[in-house]
Amino acid sequence: MAKHIVETITDDINGVAGARTYRFGWGNDTFEIDLADANYAKLEKALAPFINAARLVKEPAAGRGRGGRRVVLGDSRKMTREQSAEIRQWAKEQGLPVSERGRIASTVIERYEAAR
Repeated sequence: MAKHIVETITDDINGVAGARTYRFGWGNDTFEIDLADANYAKLEKALAPFINAARLVKEPAAGRGRGGRRVVLGDSRKMTREQSAEIRQWAKEQGLPVSERGRIASTVIERYEAAR
């Protein structure tokens, strides 16, 4: 007899199924939170002014001291400037929150790709 085990990730804020796990750092702590698309967009929108004004700091090599931690949100896929500009323009036309620079949320990229 075969078993089929299904794992459902639910949003830590409102319990909605279909969430994804995101990791971010603040101060000297690292956090994980499970968020569905709507709550991820709210978090990203709330942090966008701070992330856009901040300086990106590369993590120091192992064994070295750590300075402040950086918030890591969005999608880590590599894309050209032209692709980024196209996705940002599309997101604005759709009324989706997207910053002028920096990472584009994975939810925005996924919606863009689904619409193509």
